[in-house]
Amino acid sequence: MSDPIRPSVSRRSVLAAGALGLVASAAAPTLVRAQAAAPDSAYRIDLHAHFLPPDYRAALLEHGHVTIGGYPTPDWSPEQALAFMDYYGIQAQALSVSDPGVSFLRGAEAIDMARYCNAYAAQLLRDHPTRFGAFAVLPMPDLAASIAEAIHALDELRLDGVVLLSAYDGVYLGDPRFEPLMAVLAQRGAYVFVHPAAIPADAKPELPLPDFLEEFTFDTTRAATLMMATGMTQRYPGIRFQLAHAGGTLPFLSLRVGVATQTVLGRLWPEDLPRPSVLDIQRQIGNFYYDTALSASAAAMASTLAVTGRDHIVFGSDWPFSALTLPQSGSTDPAPGLSSIFDAAQRREVERDNPLRQLPRLARAIDG
Repeated sequence: MSDPIRPSVSRRSVLAAGALGLVASAAAPTLVRAQAAAPDSAYRIDLHAHFLPPDYRAALLEHGHVTIGGYPTPDWSPEQALAFMDYYGIQAQALSVSDPGVSFLRGAEAIDMARYCNAYAAQLLRDHPTRFGAFAVLPMPDLAASIAEAIHALDELRLDGVVLLSAYDGVYLGDPRFEPLMAVLAQRGAYVFVHPAAIPADAKPELPLPDFLEEFTFDTTRAATLMMATGMTQRYPGIRFQLAHAGGTLPFLSLRVGVATQTVLGRLWPEDLPRPSVLDIQRQIGNFYYDTALSASAAAMASTLAVTGRDHIVFGSDWPFSALTLPQSGSTDPAPGLSSIFDAAQRREVERDNPLRQLPRLARAIDG
């Protein structure tokens, strides 16, 4: 039986993920067991957590996606997710579909798969209203179908937001082609989780490294920069954008991005809007929300705090894709590095208060 905390991976998946010793890690003895007692106080709210409904995972494998960003495509089930949350003191997870979303499919297949994933999530919310939230996946890059699915997921299914990849077919968020979707999301004051996408093989260096190691962080930075450079973040201030993995490299590059956007990329700015200043770009960088997934370190958090307030940092585990990186000492703290920069009260703000403030439906369910 597979371990609920460390999802099992198929032999094909393991063989496809040999880079950086993932095979050895995947085969290592499990140190965390489902039967371990849940912590007395499960207070964390996880805004970067993934799910793979059965038909979705089967479709991924059928289309050759035995790894995601170089990480073996894991098993997932509600029971595994609940066991993980109970062990690590997580009260609720806002679930989302990771890269490649449903964009590995096309036409009716993509539309149907997005609807299936969102309906599956909505049922989870009904079955476990205080344990799960969900961000809707859209059949991008089909814009018309994505608008229809966003309206259905937000207005009818009452999901907590949407997840968008940093790019679709090489077209990054911020591109004017996505304007109609952004207008619909802005009308609803939507919470949008921006997750990185794998770089096409012909558009990146040939390195023996999985995408999740570095390329994912770079792609989030590209998307956020273009969203500011084209004025998208300024035109739609009602959309709350969460950037995965502490914004990729955006906090570290904030000065460069501000100067470049003003002096070089300003030509992309719509003529009817004033040209952005360095200070304005810094303000927009500060308006993003940044999650702690795979970034719970003093270095990453200090950089993030240099560009935004603590109220714009939210907890994320990246489970089940982070299973091999969890503390292996039997600790029930999923992100011990946060304590190197936040005290207990500040950690509670980041790990609970800030996430619940952005997901009012989940907050109401938890508060009863």
